[in-house]
Amino acid sequence: MSDLPTKPPRTNEDSAPFWAATAEGRLTLQRCAACDTVIWWPRSLCPECSSFDLEWFDATGEGSVYSYTVVHHSPGRRWGAVTPYVLAYVELDEGPRLMTNIVDCDPAAVAIDTRVRVVWDDTGEGNALPRFTPI
Repeated sequence: MSDLPTKPPRTNEDSAPFWAATAEGRLTLQRCAACDTVIWWPRSLCPECSSFDLEWFDATGEGSVYSYTVVHHSPGRRWGAVTPYVLAYVELDEGPRLMTNIVDCDPAAVAIDTRVRVVWDDTGEGNALPRFTPI
């Protein structure tokens, strides 16, 4: 678990299966059965073809840093106390990109295309936040 703040997420009917899987240490994504699009952020219909025929599957939990920034100054006590930290877009091997943090490494060592894998920060509310660490 990293030192970053772990505020519990707001869940809804669409995202509940994703957050339930995080409690088991699984990164799940949706795939459209009609057009095979892999979807991130959880939703009730496919953004490509508008089908409601979506299925959940376990992702590999690996990907590459697509873009990032190292935050050296952050307002507020909670995030300001943990600077510097890395805010990044990770492109999952399955295709979607998600905004997250890169943890458990020197922020100066992070680079575009760095290979990463998911790690979990427990929120204390029955779910966990997906963050990534270099492989």
